[in-house]
Amino acid sequence: MDEQFIQAVLDTVDLIPYGRVATYGQIARIICRPHNARLVGKTLGKYGGRGKHPCHRVVTANGRLAPGWLDQRPMLLVEGVPFKDECHVDISHCHWQGI
Repeated sequence: MDEQFIQAVLDTVDLIPYGRVATYGQIARIICRPHNARLVGKTLGKYGGRGKHPCHRVVTANGRLAPGWLDQRPMLLVEGVPFKDECHVDISHCHWQGI
C-alpha cells in the first residue's frame, strides 16, 4: 500500500471528534480518493493501530459497524453514539461533517 495513502487515511481519522462517526467513503473523499472506500477500510484494519487512532469511529454509509470487531460498539456507546439496532449507528444523529 502507498505510504502517503495510509498516512492520509490515519491523519483524517484522527480528526473525527469524540461522539461522532465518519464513513469509509467520506474518508476516501476527504483524501481525494473518492473511489477507494474499501481501501480505506482495509487500511484501517491493517494500520489503524491498537488504540492509536480512533478507527472505531468509522462505519459504512448506512452506519453498519465493522463485521467481527466486537469492541467497536462498546467503544462508541461510551462516547454516547446512538444506535438504531445492534449493528448500526444512527448516523443521522452523530455524523461528522468533516473538513
